[in-house]
Amino acid sequence: MSTDFWIYADIASFCISLVLTGIIIPQILLIAFRRKLFDEVDERKIHKGVVPRLGGIAFLPAIIFSVCLVMAVSVSMGIDVASRLMADSTQWIMYLLCAQMLMFLIGIADDLIGVRYKAKFAGQIIAAVFICASGAYIHNVGGLLWVNEIPAWFGWCVSGFCVVYLVNAINLIDGIDGLASGLSGIALIFYGIVLTMAKEWVLAILVWAQFGTLLPFFYYNVFGNPSKRKKIFMGDTGALTVGMMLSFVALRVTNISSGEIPVDYNKIVLAFSPLFIPVFDVVRVYFHRVRNHRNPFLPDKCHIHHKLLALGLSQRVSLCIILLSAVVLMLANVALSPFVSATWLLAGDVALWIFGNLIITRIIRRREADSHVTLYD
Repeated sequence: MSTDFWIYADIASFCISLVLTGIIIPQILLIAFRRKLFDEVDERKIHKGVVPRLGGIAFLPAIIFSVCLVMAVSVSMGIDVASRLMADSTQWIMYLLCAQMLMFLIGIADDLIGVRYKAKFAGQIIAAVFICASGAYIHNVGGLLWVNEIPAWFGWCVSGFCVVYLVNAINLIDGIDGLASGLSGIALIFYGIVLTMAKEWVLAILVWAQFGTLLPFFYYNVFGNPSKRKKIFMGDTGALTVGMMLSFVALRVTNISSGEIPVDYNKIVLAFSPLFIPVFDVVRVYFHRVRNHRNPFLPDKCHIHHKLLALGLSQRVSLCIILLSAVVLMLANVALSPFVSATWLLAGDVALWIFGNLIITRIIRRREADSHVTLYD
């Protein structure tokens, strides 16, 4: 009965968050157009016309409301386990909330007036300290590079780096309609299933609430019509808060008790395989910019989605290809993790990523040679 109750709680948090976000986003659109709060069009942007970039403002309030309501009702119903879980979870929830509020405020400031990347990095580092202080840091790297247990101080350093890295990876991959929210949604579905299987009930409620916020946004972002003032971007507010949630959940997954998972999956693979596409893309983009003597921290048009667009594919087709690739890569890694070491899995993923990008680049160069037009820089 307890398991059934928490599954219903997951469903409730998802539904409440979905409905709230669906109500809030139209109001954000209304305010944005009245106050002329638009995403400026420039040579780097793909979209045409004016589109508000404040969709992410809806995410954190909807999550907080839905999770608090579900847990409060659970306690009011006299569910003893709910009271115990809330008591046990108070510390990490408070630290996570501090980290999320910091990202939320930085994101709003950046979306409205702009924030220098050094200031954003500083805020992300502080938020990463909050996440590690909550206990969500890596204790065991699961045989990656033939290492298992690591000292706590080193776990903090590695985990802090992961938080900052993943937050920026989600932010940087947000280049075409539905990409950041689609990749994040796939990861959240996977995490929600894993956490439910592991009986991490409170964290599962948070994950399903976050997923609930992404569906209405995905609809307005992908299918919204700019001419009818129905299209919106998540902006830095959304990308930073979603990235922070994903990084926190990934680190918590590394600490799941092995006995709670029916198959001996590698927990490092479970934690990070849903995020391989944005993680690998950031590395490739960084070295691409350095090789071309550009500032690696300033935006340009050299991400994987830009490469697919340079092939002549539409945004929708590019989106579907990347999302499908993320699902296949994630499932393949998870399925192989009980039989193949994390080191060899990572080596295979990197080799596959490099090989795929080389093929795409070669096709682009051939199209450029035929058309005498630079399609991708």
